[in-house]
Amino acid sequence: VQLQASGGGLVQPGGSLRLSCDASGITSEYYAIGWFRQAPGKEREGVACISRRDGTAYYTDSVKDRFTISRDNAKNTGYLQMNSLRPEDTAVYYCAAAGGTYFRTCPTSALPYDYWGQGTQVTVSS
Repeated sequence: VQLQASGGGLVQPGGSLRLSCDASGITSEYYAIGWFRQAPGKEREGVACISRRDGTAYYTDSVKDRFTISRDNAKNTGYLQMNSLRPEDTAVYYCAAAGGTYFRTCPTSALPYDYWGQGTQVTVSS
């Protein structure tokens, strides 16, 4: 099983990035998908997650109305569209997959997630 996160980079404040999470070795429709981030010297925090089927999504307060999580089960891929980026969004972003009955919900904490990607660096700076 492998989750490959990509799409990070250096962007100016107010800019946008789209992260992708490509899954192999699993059928992604059986898993909720989550995005987490960890900034230097800080604990890992949940950013967003999306349910298996109906697209129910949850966001941490600091990214609401700026970030959008989505998925394409046909492509076994999850996405995190990040707009209006701020310097405080700078972190390594990780995607994760949680198996279970997350048909209309998704886990917002890290513990339920079974598989993790390697992380992609997002740096917001002028």
